Amino acid sequence: MEKLNNGGQAEFASTHWSLVLAAGRRSLPASDQALAALCSAYWYPLYAYARRRLGDVHVAQDLAQEFFARLLEKNILASAQQERGRFRGFLITAFKNFLANEGDKARAQKRGGGMVPLPLDFRAGDARYDLEPSHAWTPERLFERQWALALLEQVLIALRAEFIADGKEPLFERLKGSLTGEAAAAYAELARELDMSEGAVKVAAHRLRKRYRELLRREVAQTVADPEEVDDEIRRLFEALAP
Repeated sequence: MEKLNNGGQAEFASTHWSLVLAAGRRSLPASDQALAALCSAYWYPLYAYARRRLGDVHVAQDLAQEFFARLLEKNILASAQQERGRFRGFLITAFKNFLANEGDKARAQKRGGGMVPLPLDFRAGDARYDLEPSHAWTPERLFERQWALALLEQVLIALRAEFIADGKEPLFERLKGSLTGEAAAAYAELARELDMSEGAVKVAAHRLRKRYRELLRREVAQTVADPEEVDDEIRRLFEALAP
């Protein structure tokens, strides 16, 4: 969430994670919705961590479901003080504490413990996990990388939605490769396909990349409590994506 000040510069309003932290253990509609949205967007990195650390797919599913059910009930929100200002740090620290303190008990109970579960698509998650590299990445390294990929996926979803709203989905689909430089050498061909001038295609690609960067900052801002942490979190994001 961001707004423009009188000088046209972006100011960050209350972000999703800051709303959750401000509410604490109290149940407020805005903070509850924010927490559910964050969990829905970023559950897979934690599940990948559980799969890598625990090995057993069924145990990983049970504990991930139990953890998110308790988190949405605010029963875990006051724990895991380390890096509490960032949802990424809070999530992995809280889950580690959950495994250490509650794992055995959770395995002995019915999944979800009677709480309303987060709708997790484990079938899709397992198919995705099967594509993970088999080398000796630690669970923590896998979590960090999948967190970065999940965040970039949210940015791409938001960007595509804007183009669809403007009736420009074909343009987006043809130009999205320019976000990684893949389409840079094909502007002339794209111009012919889109019935645009090559110059217009280059301008559109430039605007696409600019908007992508803006949405990236906005999405990262949703996961930190302090706007001053955005740049450092972006740096950590791309470090996690390094080979």
